[in-house]
Amino acid sequence: MKLVTPSSGYEKAFHAFYDDFSKNDPENANYYQAAKVDFSCYVQSLLDESKGINLREGFVPCSHFWLMDDKDNMVGVIRVRHHINNEFLALECGHIGYDVAPSHRQKGYGTAMLKLALPKAKLLGISKALVMADEDNLASQKIIKANGGQYVKTVVGKVNKWPIVHFRVECE
Repeated sequence: MKLVTPSSGYEKAFHAFYDDFSKNDPENANYYQAAKVDFSCYVQSLLDESKGINLREGFVPCSHFWLMDDKDNMVGVIRVRHHINNEFLALECGHIGYDVAPSHRQKGYGTAMLKLALPKAKLLGISKALVMADEDNLASQKIIKANGGQYVKTVVGKVNKWPIVHFRVECE
C-alpha cells in the first residue's frame, strides 16, 4: 500500500473508485463528480489546492493523497489541511479527512491510510492533528483511535447539525 499524489496516470483507478462510490454510497459520490467531467482539470485543482492557488472562499491549502493497494487499485483518499484557521474547519472538519471506497471498507485500509498520512501532516508543521468523525460513524472513530487518537470532546456542528467527535492524533 502507498499514498500517491494525484496525477493523470491514475485516471482509470480513480474512475473505478468513483464508480464504487456512485453505486454503493451515492450520497458521498458527489464530492468526486468533477473528476468524471474533466479528470485533468480535477487533478490540477487538487494540486493547486495543495499550493493555496485558486482557493474557494473558506477553503485553506490542503494536500490530497490517494491510497493505492498492491495492485494499483485506488481504495481511498485522504486530505490533509495545512491549517484549520477558520471556525467551520476547527469545529466540523479538522486537519485530516478521508474516504475509503465502499467495497474496500472494513479491511484496514482506513487505518493504514491515516497512519501513512500522519508523517505528511508533520512535514506541513502539524504536530498534533485534530481529526473528527461523526458521532454515529463508529468505523471512523475506530480508525482514529487505532492511530493513537485521544478523545477531546463532542460538539454539534453549526453547518452540519449533528454530533461530531474530536480527537487529537500525534503526527509522527
